[in-house]
Amino acid sequence: MLRYELKAGREAEFEVYGRQWITLVNQFGGQHHGYFMPSEGASDVAYALFTFASLAAYEIYREASAKDPMCQSLFRELPALMHRYDRTFLRPVLDGMELQ
Repeated sequence: MLRYELKAGREAEFEVYGRQWITLVNQFGGQHHGYFMPSEGASDVAYALFTFASLAAYEIYREASAKDPMCQSLFRELPALMHRYDRTFLRPVLDGMELQ
């Protein structure tokens, strides 16, 4: 999970940024579950959720995205849109579903 503290007035631009990453994460073997933008409550916090089949698959994505020109362009754009972001690794617990 990624948690972003957005800069005021940059929400629409951040949505464009997020839509591009959704496509890229999926192209690089992940499954993106979307960006979750402020609606009520804190107006400057957004989240992104995505999964990979394994930590090894995520590391492959990280290496490939570091070399991809589109990804690099988006990495450079991010500081203009947010103050900071935090990355947290989570493990799902899902009722009635087996994890593979």
